[in-house]
Amino acid sequence: MHLVQILLPLNDNDGHTLPKDLYETVARELTERFGGVTAYTRSPADGRWREEGRDTSSDEVVVFEVMLKTIDETWWSRYRAALETSFRQKQVVVRAQTIRVL
Repeated sequence: MHLVQILLPLNDNDGHTLPKDLYETVARELTERFGGVTAYTRSPADGRWREEGRDTSSDEVVVFEVMLKTIDETWWSRYRAALETSFRQKQVVVRAQTIRVL
C-alpha cells in the first residue's frame, strides 16, 4: 500500500491568495479517480526553504493525500504538472511512501 501526498500552497509565487475552488477541484478529482481523499486544510503548514545564494522563502501549504495499492507514476507526473499550472507554481511537491495498514 502507498500513501501519496500533495502539498499545495495557499498563495501563488507572487503572493496572491489562490481561489478556494482550486482546492475543491483537487478534492473532487482525487475522490473520483481513487475513491477518496483526505485533505488537511484547517491549519496550514508553514514550509520554509533556502536556495543557494538567496534569502529564505516560505509558503503556507495544505496537504491532500490518497492511499493506493499501486502507483501510476506517469499519471502522477502529468497531474503534478497540471497542478503547477493551476496553482501558478514552479514546483508542486507530490510524494509517495510505502505504508502498512494496521
